[in-house]
Amino acid sequence: MHTASPTAASSDRVIFSLPIRVYYEDTDAAGVVYYANYLRFCERARTEWLRSAGFEQQRLLSERRIAFVVRSVGGDYLSPGLLDDALHVASTIESLGGASLVFVQNVMRGPELLFRGRFVIACVNLDKKRPTPIPADMRAKLEELVQA
Repeated sequence: MHTASPTAASSDRVIFSLPIRVYYEDTDAAGVVYYANYLRFCERARTEWLRSAGFEQQRLLSERRIAFVVRSVGGDYLSPGLLDDALHVASTIESLGGASLVFVQNVMRGPELLFRGRFVIACVNLDKKRPTPIPADMRAKLEELVQA
């Protein structure tokens, strides 16, 4: 079973790393990771990072009536992932705004960079369907991670 683990900040500012195993269902007919699955891997890493920071998405939805949604995404596919590869998604917060944050996420096979994505994530009030400020306790934790 794979486990998520926060990582200490380093010169590349990785704040969270999640191991991912490439399964048959993740690949196309050639045994190569299907391009859209890199986005799924990154989504999973952001969700697990949030959980490790003490903020479970289901509780945010039900108790605070907020969600974090992808506003925009850009990615570069640099090398193919293959069936049964042991990958990891290294996540970094590039910037923090009032109601949004920007993640840079790298999908790696060991030291080899396979995919680099940049995700603008917005905090949204579910009832109003509009952006809303990131709650103060979450902001404090995010700022702590960005400053590390």
